[in-house]
Amino acid sequence: MHAMQYEITLPADYDMDIIRDRVAKRGHLLDTFPGLGIKAYLMRERDEDSPVSQYAPLYLWTTPEGMNSFLWGPGFQGIVQDFGRPEVQHWTGLSYEEGPASAALPRSATRLRSPMPPSAAPADVVGAALEESRRLAKAPGAVATALAADPRHWELLHFTLWEHTVPQEAGDRYEVLHLSGPERERLGTGRQW
Repeated sequence: MHAMQYEITLPADYDMDIIRDRVAKRGHLLDTFPGLGIKAYLMRERDEDSPVSQYAPLYLWTTPEGMNSFLWGPGFQGIVQDFGRPEVQHWTGLSYEEGPASAALPRSATRLRSPMPPSAAPADVVGAALEESRRLAKAPGAVATALAADPRHWELLHFTLWEHTVPQEAGDRYEVLHLSGPERERLGTGRQW
């Protein structure tokens, strides 16, 4: 599994209904995309919970070929043409779990990016993060949760989809506008090594 996200930060007065309309018209285009486990079309608006307005889709890929096909194909070129070329962040997958609400369509998501302390052994940090990911996966209303790492910057990514509004979990909070999951069952369950 590979996690990938790009963030398009928009002006504070940007009409976010433009993003909602874009996803309503185009979101289904990745519902059958080969190599894609999940694409969560995420958005957040500047308010008390968010310092910025953003369109920030997050992808969980089952194959690097799927990710490459998207990045170098027409799908991503639409983003580049409409918003400019964003920085694409990516992490290697560590675990994926379905939650008790796995059959529900998610309404919200949380994303927590955290640095691994330089003085800690990476395996110990990842072990603790796996336990936290398992806890999140069992939480009421959890649709699915993923854990990934960027070993270049020694950063962890916790990502959770929720069937209801976001609970008071740490991290950035998003509205889920659409969920594509053509190969969701191929993401595997549990630890990825």
